[in-house]
Amino acid sequence: MKSKILAADYVIVGAGSAGCVLASRLSEDANCSVILVEAGGTDQRLIVKMPSAFYLPMQSKTLNWGYRSEPEPHMHNRRLDCPRGRGMGGSSSINGMVYARGHAQDFARWEALGAQGWGYDAVLPYFKKAQGSRSGSRAELARGFEGPLTTTDGVMTNPLYGHFIEAAQQAGYPYRADLNDGEQEGFGPLPMTVADGIRQSSARAYLPKSRPNLRILKNSLVTKIDIQGGAACAIELKNRRQRLRVEASQEVILSAGAINSPQLLMLSGIGAADQLRQLGITAIVDAPNVGKNLMDHLEVYVQQACTQPLSLYKDLGLMGRAKIGLRWLYDQRGLGATNHFEAGGFIRSSDSQPYPDIQFHFLPAAMSYDGSSKAQQHGFQAHVGPMLPRSRGAVTLRSSDPLQAPRIAFNYLSETEDWRVFREAIRATRRIFSQPALATVAGIELSPGAEAQSDAQLDEFIRNHAESAYHPCGTCRMGNDSDAVVDPLGRVMGVERLRVVDSSIFPHITNGNLNAPTIMLAEKLADAIKVGAGKEQIGSSSDGIER
Repeated sequence: MKSKILAADYVIVGAGSAGCVLASRLSEDANCSVILVEAGGTDQRLIVKMPSAFYLPMQSKTLNWGYRSEPEPHMHNRRLDCPRGRGMGGSSSINGMVYARGHAQDFARWEALGAQGWGYDAVLPYFKKAQGSRSGSRAELARGFEGPLTTTDGVMTNPLYGHFIEAAQQAGYPYRADLNDGEQEGFGPLPMTVADGIRQSSARAYLPKSRPNLRILKNSLVTKIDIQGGAACAIELKNRRQRLRVEASQEVILSAGAINSPQLLMLSGIGAADQLRQLGITAIVDAPNVGKNLMDHLEVYVQQACTQPLSLYKDLGLMGRAKIGLRWLYDQRGLGATNHFEAGGFIRSSDSQPYPDIQFHFLPAAMSYDGSSKAQQHGFQAHVGPMLPRSRGAVTLRSSDPLQAPRIAFNYLSETEDWRVFREAIRATRRIFSQPALATVAGIELSPGAEAQSDAQLDEFIRNHAESAYHPCGTCRMGNDSDAVVDPLGRVMGVERLRVVDSSIFPHITNGNLNAPTIMLAEKLADAIKVGAGKEQIGSSSDGIER
């Protein structure tokens, strides 16, 4: 089969949270041509658009890569689901739509790990540039109001949200009107990436309907980056009809995510040389840290029965869901127009912890991510777990075949401290649920159950029931040392004209959901690329990034 050749200034691999941002921002210059390549198809399906149906895209074989971890040795060798979006919008088209930026100290940590120019003062303008908040006051200096990514606070019509926030205050935690103000600590409304009752994926928020200098190739799997003379010059891909070669006169940019970006680097000869040779891949750059430093958030459901018919239980049956869907189809309102994670919070696991390291998502129902009811009764729950895990895993190749999923070994809970924080997360949730604001409606504890009290009992519950929060990152770490995969501008060490821009370059995982910081990162690096790939500075004169 003869390959067809296309060409552009910039070729972007992956139309996800970062790739759509880059494609939009780079193509704002009419003199700059951009080709955006996506392995999946359209994001126009109703199950993508409807916020409350987010569990359905996660189960879709066409919208989700369907990855699973290797057996996790500290979790009874369970294999955990690792859903990754496949289609326009990437994981922003299948996620829970929670908008959480992280704590200011997360970005101080990035700088301390060698990512100069990524401190909070440098990233805040890009969070604001991206966000189009429909909540809060313009006097709140941390919010952005003009950006393409619309965020809204839930209307919290269900009284359990208010009970939960009040109970958290009774437990001694502050109320926080904006959980994205950089301080984070406390409880309050949890913003969502929803506008007018419709999910705001990065594709919907950023991509223009038509732009002559932007071409999008859907259903096109990139199999290799072509590197000649130490520089990336093209990608190779195949779709249903043909093989294509797409040449880049300026840069190839990987935005394929924390799993697929390191996979593609390794398939192209950038990785641990000895491992590549064993698979018959010619090693171009010996980069043993490609795929290393894998981080993720784990969580459990702490569930309580509700003695009054206040929860969403009545809406979880077939008829209830049909009514929700029909109402949403009519006017994009009602229970179909929310992700239901309308309240949450962040706390510290101990007084010695300098900033929050536990996150709560509150849900006025006892159910799982697949949409099934965990208990045949009214109830409510908090999704809770450690936000700053010490444990590290890795993504490695299974074979040289790009159609073969890589090995994903998170190595969850391999560090003792992660267990301590997890236990405290459960116990803190119990303290909140026992406060007067919830005590009037709270029945028995459904999960973990009253019998799980000791450290050993809680640990066993965690081993058996903890799930990924679907926040993988860190596998192409940015920094300024020899162990880094990319520099603070996302440029791959040892290869010219090749950049990685997605959550894989996070030096450390952030507090909370990763969609917002990933979009911020893409906004910031889009500016870096636009002003000349290494010739000027972005941010302040002290940001440490020379370009």
